[in-house]
Amino acid sequence: MNRQVRRLAVFVMILYGLLFVQLNRVTVVSADDLNANPLNTRALQRDFSRPRGVIQTADGVLVARTVDVPDDLERLREYPEGDLYAHTAGFISLEFGAAGIEREYNDQLSGADREVSLRSFSDLFLDQRRTADVTLSLQHTVQATARDLLGDRKGSVVVLDPRSGAVLAMWSFPSFDPNGLSSHDLTAAGELRRALLDDTQRPLLAKSYRERFSPGSTFKAVTGTAGLQSGTVTREEPVYPVLTEYVPPQTDRPISNFGGSSCGGNLDVVMARSCNTSFAQMAVDLGGEQMADTAGRFGFNQVPPFDLPDGAASLFPPADFFEDNQPLLAQSGIGQFDVAATPLEMALIAAGVANDGVMMAPYLVEEVRDIDGRVVDSASPGAWRSAMSLADAQIMQAVLEGVVTSGTGTVMQIPGVQVAAKTGTAELSADHAGTHAWMIAFAPVEAPRVALAVIVEGDETTGQQSGGSVAGPIARGVMEVALAANP
Repeated sequence: MNRQVRRLAVFVMILYGLLFVQLNRVTVVSADDLNANPLNTRALQRDFSRPRGVIQTADGVLVARTVDVPDDLERLREYPEGDLYAHTAGFISLEFGAAGIEREYNDQLSGADREVSLRSFSDLFLDQRRTADVTLSLQHTVQATARDLLGDRKGSVVVLDPRSGAVLAMWSFPSFDPNGLSSHDLTAAGELRRALLDDTQRPLLAKSYRERFSPGSTFKAVTGTAGLQSGTVTREEPVYPVLTEYVPPQTDRPISNFGGSSCGGNLDVVMARSCNTSFAQMAVDLGGEQMADTAGRFGFNQVPPFDLPDGAASLFPPADFFEDNQPLLAQSGIGQFDVAATPLEMALIAAGVANDGVMMAPYLVEEVRDIDGRVVDSASPGAWRSAMSLADAQIMQAVLEGVVTSGTGTVMQIPGVQVAAKTGTAELSADHAGTHAWMIAFAPVEAPRVALAVIVEGDETTGQQSGGSVAGPIARGVMEVALAANP
């Protein structure tokens, strides 16, 4: 009998030991992962009605604030600019948790972060938490211009400072008004969320960094760089033949120039005129390994480091895929087939060329200050990728400037400013006549301080859209405002 009791006691002790280990694993080892899990909304619900710091733009415009209200929750989160910053600042909801900066910086905004809440021993005895304010790198004048110029056309605008990686504007249409989701009227908030989820245009999705599109001819900046890196392409040689069609090896299906035009020449000429025939041939001549290597140097097949989660990796097929697929290599060289990029990635490409070949890591939060004005966190700009050598970057800067002075991007000309750009017209698929319209650009060429990407999405109703005529005027207007805001 005593033996059975001892065995039972040992068994119970083992169970208690296992329970103790599991409790410590959950509360200590896995605490950070559990708190970061999007399905865990308890901390957000806890902080919903507490004092909360503001979110503001770099030029001082309030993006999010907390106001007192006469109901049981006492405080309400407001978004004075409506949908303008919904995809970046996000929202906080009693029922649906939070998104964007509201979620990523919840501890700082709510004062749960010890760096914010505990400055002295006396802070331990305060009844109320110390909160912090978040300042974004976004500039209201640039953001609002991007929204106004894109209008009600589906698309995205991303503007960067190529020297630091600071995001100056990030706008996608359609967007949504976060005020409805933060409402204390949970029935109305639930109906709004269901409507947003059911909307086929997906307004909740920040397409600027979470959606991929065929980049079309804007990708020729990458193909041209691959040629320079290989040593087989210079500004003078080779001189590609003047053609209306190019037939790649292993097929009898030709690749045509836009509008059926004829073109060819050296790198400057074929970039300025955006010759599909020349860049398709260039990609085939370079081979899959060189093309895939250069795309990787520009960050394809990787998710850029960023303040916000769930970014999409831009895609370029692996080198070995092209061993028996020369026609698809030709298509990839002009940004078609399975090549796909986010608007953020294309802005980073423009910024990388502008910044002498170094792609800076993009960031959205400039600094966090506590209620006493003390900086508790700030951006630390750093390089993400080294896309090309200084010599190759300087060549590509000059080549892309030629696109604006005498090529398909003349719409980007700004008096007194040297602008470099690349237009893009990307086919949706072989079954659809519609096209995406693209523009990537940076300026001033001699000392770039603004880089951007604009896409106006196409569908079966938009038909053929060229980058120069559709995306170009948007890009130019945004560029002018961004340059003025960043002298």
